[in-house]
Amino acid sequence: MFGLLGKPTASARTSTLVADQVLLRPPAMDDWSSWAQLRSESREFLQPWEPAWPRDALTQNAFRRRLRNQARDRETGLAHSYFVIRREDGALLGGVTLSEIRRGVAQAVTLGYWIGQRYARKGYMAEAVECVNAHVFNTLDLHRIEAACLPVNEPSRRLLEARGFRLEGLAQSYLKIDGIWRDHLLFGLVDNEWREREARRKRGLL
Repeated sequence: MFGLLGKPTASARTSTLVADQVLLRPPAMDDWSSWAQLRSESREFLQPWEPAWPRDALTQNAFRRRLRNQARDRETGLAHSYFVIRREDGALLGGVTLSEIRRGVAQAVTLGYWIGQRYARKGYMAEAVECVNAHVFNTLDLHRIEAACLPVNEPSRRLLEARGFRLEGLAQSYLKIDGIWRDHLLFGLVDNEWREREARRKRGLL
């Protein structure tokens, strides 16, 4: 089950996305200590898959700047950032970002995500991504979601494929990860394929 709390707006500022086990909402300043703790304890787990962390990555000031940038991106319609929260106890599990929103002839967005080490491979992020997919196609009314992962990141590849993303190719030196330009596998999901998959899921065929 996927739903939307709050009145949908162009910037989706008031939207909270709701699934069975998790909800997704925009980050707030009150989240800083939980976010910093989760990122700190998961640092070795996350760093091989992310851009190099600046020295002040986990400070309160850096978090405040992050929120300011995210608010600007929401207002301009360029990106939407969410924290993934476990519904049963309010625990912060990770984050999902919809970035580089392109309207016009593209109608596309780039998906990114991270999860704390202690919550990995428990199905939380798979549910969060499915919830975001529904939001992209039903509320933001976009046509295509793009995602990328390192070829060696098997858990991320399996997650994307399980959510209906198609492997579309290999991009050389695509992103600078942990200080090194790395090749990435490119994935895509378009609205008509997602809707067909949703129809099969509702009929119990998936």
